[in-house]
This record gives sequence, structure tokens and C-alpha cells, in this order.
Amino acid sequence: MPFEPDREVPGLIVKFGDYPLHHGGVGAIRSLGRLGVPMYAITEDRYTPAATSRYLEKAFVWPTTGTEEPERLVAGLLRIGRRIGRPAVLVPTDEEAAVLIAEHRLELGARFLVPPVERGLPRRLASKQGLHELCVEHGIPSPTAAFPQSYDDIVAFADQARFPVVAKNREAFVRRTRPAVNGTTRIGTREGLLALARDWGEQPAVILQEYLPREEAEDWIVHAYFDADSTPLAMFTGVKVRSWPPHAGMTANAYVVDNPELADLAARFIKQIGFTGIIDLDLRFDRRDGLYKLLDFNPRMGAQFRLFENESGVDVVRAMHLDLTGRSVPEGEQRAGHRYIVENIDLPALLAYRRSGYTTPHAPGRASGTELAWFAGDDPLPFLTMLARFVRPGAKHLYQLWRTNHRGAAAH
Repeated sequence: MPFEPDREVPGLIVKFGDYPLHHGGVGAIRSLGRLGVPMYAITEDRYTPAATSRYLEKAFVWPTTGTEEPERLVAGLLRIGRRIGRPAVLVPTDEEAAVLIAEHRLELGARFLVPPVERGLPRRLASKQGLHELCVEHGIPSPTAAFPQSYDDIVAFADQARFPVVAKNREAFVRRTRPAVNGTTRIGTREGLLALARDWGEQPAVILQEYLPREEAEDWIVHAYFDADSTPLAMFTGVKVRSWPPHAGMTANAYVVDNPELADLAARFIKQIGFTGIIDLDLRFDRRDGLYKLLDFNPRMGAQFRLFENESGVDVVRAMHLDLTGRSVPEGEQRAGHRYIVENIDLPALLAYRRSGYTTPHAPGRASGTELAWFAGDDPLPFLTMLARFVRPGAKHLYQLWRTNHRGAAAH
């Protein structure tokens, strides 16, 4: 491998909320741990998949909901930093963690290494409304959107909207305290929208978005790491083949596909807004007008980041660790044709997609290699732990997600 990481600087996986089956955290532990970097993680309990990885030095058991006061979360991180005993690179796995770290960077900087991102920018990017406004401001295509402030606003929207439409929770943190929908929700009719909206309260914290027909669209992802000058030190593009819930949730199957146009679009937008750190973008290519439309901007590593690695062995988490510890980040072409599979959700996704009419013309016919989210021959326990925890509650959770995703469309 053409680089040497600073093995004196550990990494700490930071997550807020109760989602123990998170393959992204396991991927980050393995990615840096295989290089000899000491790895630590915040976990819900001692028996999460991340906590069982052979590459983890220690799991700090700290159950959180993401609804705690920021001061309490910052104090908890500082306590963990003191227990680690030396500066560590923070690796957030959710929007709440990324926002908190950015907004309290000065306090956390005494114990941790974090990208010098503008204080309020991650919160704005994680906000569906904030992201839409930034896209409009900088000329980045995105679906048309409405931000209702009352039930009457929703009625007015429903009277003129073209269905189906998409509903999403508007803000990070708010989705934990009072979520309006359980993830991205496709709503098929006016009646279905109004029925759902009755439960959203006087000030609905939702965004209502134009639906881009799956028959006329293709889902793309961009993962990258940008330095303090908003220059990409690692940039990757890929196409999403399946997600769960279908067309609206977490990536279940994806391929690395070179897309210079998409990489240029992402790099230009990041330079315009001045972001520093890891990004995970979801875009949908609309065949009707030939535009890539930005759907989501995650100001942190994506769960499927291990899909992407360049010829020098660099992924976005390794790029961040190298950069924040003063190492250079070696360049290299991405592994085109490489495939990523999330074992526990790809099978139900495959069955659902067979009936959906969605195609991915840019996906390679054959994979040049496959990265599994959970199973690794050199680190089998996270996979076995996932299976043990997933089979019964996981199947029920998948069913609930599917029902929620189709609740609005069912009225169609």
C-alpha cells in the first residue's frame, strides 16, 4: 500500500440513536483497523456487530436517542476522549453526530481531530429545506419542493400538486424527536396526503417534493472527501441498483461507475459552498430532461462507503484520517465495476425491484469484484452478530418500513 497512516492517532466511530445494525460503522472500523490504526466506537450495548469486530480496541457503551441536549452529548464525547487518552479522529455515521461535531468543534478540538467545516453548514445541508435553498442559490438541479407551515398549506399544495409526491422529514434532530414520516415516503393521491398530514401537527416538519418517476430515472451516488480548501482528495461515483425500502431507503446493491460529469457537478457545488470533510450524495438522473437532481446531502460518511476505493487503497474514511493527521492522500482511479451488497436487505430489495419496472442501464453486466457489507473472512463476528440480532426483529422492521413507504401510495 503506497501510504503509511499515523498509527498513533486512533479513530472513534460516533453515532447518536438506536440503530445497532449499522454496517457503515463496521466498515469504518475495518477500513482503518486493517491499517493498524487503533479503533474505538460508541455502541448501544456490548453485543452490536461493531462491538464484536476484531479490529475494535474498545466499545464505549453509551445508549443515546439523538434527542439529548447538545451539551450532554458534547460532555459525553469529551469523557470518552479522556478515556482514550490521546487525540482521535472523529468519524460520524449519522447527521446528528456530524452536525453536533461541527457546531461544537472548538470544544471538541481539545480532544479530537475534525475537519474545519463552517459551523452551521452541516446542519443546513442535512436540512431538506436548507439543501433545497442552497441548490437554488447555486444552480444545482433538484426536485421542485414545498415547505408547508400548516395543514392549510398542505391542503393548498394538494389541490394543485401532481401526484405521486414524496414526503421527507425536514430537519436533522427533529426527525428523532417528532418524525412526520418514517423515512422517504411516496404518496399516491391527494386523499392519501391529507390523511397522513392529519398526524403531522400544527407545524408539519416535512418537505413535499416532486416525484421523479422510477421508469424515467436512475439513482446515482457520490462519495468524496474534501480538504480545508474544499479540494477533493478522494472522489468516487457509482450507480445504485437497489435500495430498501424500494427506491427510497438505504443502498442494498450498487456499482462503481465512472461519471466525470457527476464528479464535476459535486466538486463545483462543494467549492461554491465551502464544505470540508466527507460527503455522501444521492442524486437521481431524470431522463426526461437529462439532469442529475440532488436529492440528499449527507455531511458524513455513507453506510456504503466501502464500495469505493481507489487504486492506491484509499477510501473516504482513510482519506480523512490521512489528511487530518498531516499525511498526503495518494491519488488513483476508482475501482470501476466493483459491486457492493448489503446481505440482510438486498434479497427483499431484489424481490421488490423485479416488479417495479426500474432499470439501471449504467450498471455493469458483471462485477469486477464484490464488497460485502457484513461478511469478511478476516472479521467474521460482526456478520454472525448481525444475523443473530436481525432474523426476528429485523424481519419485522423491514416489513414495517415497507408498509410505511407504501401507506400513502395504497390510497391510489
